Amino acid sequence: MFEIAAVIIAVALVILVGFIVPTVIQVRKTATQAEQLLSQVNAELPGILKEIKQTNENVRAMSDQAREGMGRATVLLHAIGDVGETVNQVHGMIRGQSASLAKNVVKLLGGVRAVLLSIKERAQQREGR
Repeated sequence: MFEIAAVIIAVALVILVGFIVPTVIQVRKTATQAEQLLSQVNAELPGILKEIKQTNENVRAMSDQAREGMGRATVLLHAIGDVGETVNQVHGMIRGQSASLAKNVVKLLGGVRAVLLSIKERAQQREGR
């Protein structure tokens, strides 16, 4: 009976080793591939980090330039607004003076017409005497 148990244990051990050996070989291949990948990442990482740092500096510089440009544009837009307000005031003043001038011309023409009518009436009265 001891011999049968020993044979069963031996067969079980052989079957177990038959399954474990391919698994261990696969784990070893995976570990080798992981080591190669880690070596590649380790070799490329400094370059990638350097590029990220340069990109960050470029973005920071562009944002500073954009901020400065926006400041200048704001000053320009305020100046344009002030010029527009001044033009509007001058236009209003000219419009007011034009209206006043037109009224004065109408009054002057009315006066000239009255004088001409008066002269015409006097001339007719002299002819009629």
